Amino acid sequence: MRISQDFAPTGPDTGRTARRRPARGRAAAALTAAVAFALVLTGCGGGDDPAPKSASGKSSADADRVEPLAAPPAPKLPVTVDSADGTKVTIGSTDRIVPLTGSLSEIVFTLGFGKQVVARDITATFEQAEKLPVVTRAHDVSAESVLSLKPTIVLADTTTGPAEAIDQIRDAGIPLLVVEPAKGLDDVGRRIDTVAEALGVPSAGTELKERTEKRIAGVQKSIPDHADGKKPRVAFLYLRGSASVYLLGGAESGASSLLEAAGAVDAGKESGLNKDFTAITSEALAKAAPDAILLMTKGFESVGGMDGLVKIPGIAETPAGMDRRVVTVDDGVLLNYGPRTDRVLTEIVEQLYAKGGKGQ
Repeated sequence: MRISQDFAPTGPDTGRTARRRPARGRAAAALTAAVAFALVLTGCGGGDDPAPKSASGKSSADADRVEPLAAPPAPKLPVTVDSADGTKVTIGSTDRIVPLTGSLSEIVFTLGFGKQVVARDITATFEQAEKLPVVTRAHDVSAESVLSLKPTIVLADTTTGPAEAIDQIRDAGIPLLVVEPAKGLDDVGRRIDTVAEALGVPSAGTELKERTEKRIAGVQKSIPDHADGKKPRVAFLYLRGSASVYLLGGAESGASSLLEAAGAVDAGKESGLNKDFTAITSEALAKAAPDAILLMTKGFESVGGMDGLVKIPGIAETPAGMDRRVVTVDDGVLLNYGPRTDRVLTEIVEQLYAKGGKGQ
């Protein structure tokens, strides 16, 4: 199950009817974001204090924007690429692009193709995309809406659905590329390369991949040493209070890679939860024994913030609950595993190792 930004989980990945379910058990996006996350925290410093900077030099004030490459290259087309659903796709124009997930939109915009994007999925929450028409209903793609925009290329991933909509777009003769979703940090470069190749700019993909990997490595260098030699245990919770959805992430939640990169232990995974999510119980939380809790911002807000969080059975008795120690990252970027993942990692590191922690 991949979590996206705005749904109560009912099945794998972003809450859509999957065209082809990934053979794993990962949550998804998304995170998204979703997460489909990690996006950077929405909270910035108050007064005249500058917003905190990440290792990439970007501040929390930039969290809802992507940072395109300085000199977008001219595409070399046509190209024929392999789609993750077993077909070959030939792309002859990038004039009108429709990415059907927020994470793919993020890559397309960062590669410098923002002006050619003519629509967005509901999980594309960053500022440059916010005025584009939405071509999803809830999390299902509207084939009619996509086709009405006369796209020259459509980008989807294996969780995009329903299958009928994907077939309808392809049957109309539109080049549609399906990309494997990201499971962790190791997939960041692969997805960037795949999208860049499809858009006819492989060199730009290499540049963006190297920039992203360098920034992620820079954040990891900033992680403080653990004085007692023990890594903090962090549990990833997916919450939607209005829908009474309370889930504890396990090994396939999508967050493990981020937590481990931040120098932490995924408490759910470590406690033996091998699948994506399980319902929160006092027993499961006691076994996980998290020192801190990772949450999507909307999920945190949906239960009434810290005071509401500790009312969920079992949380108040954990070390994290007793210390009121949480880490929140915006839904639209937490689990994207893309060009802004360094900022996600920065937010996790800054909050996790802040004196006293967030929520005190």
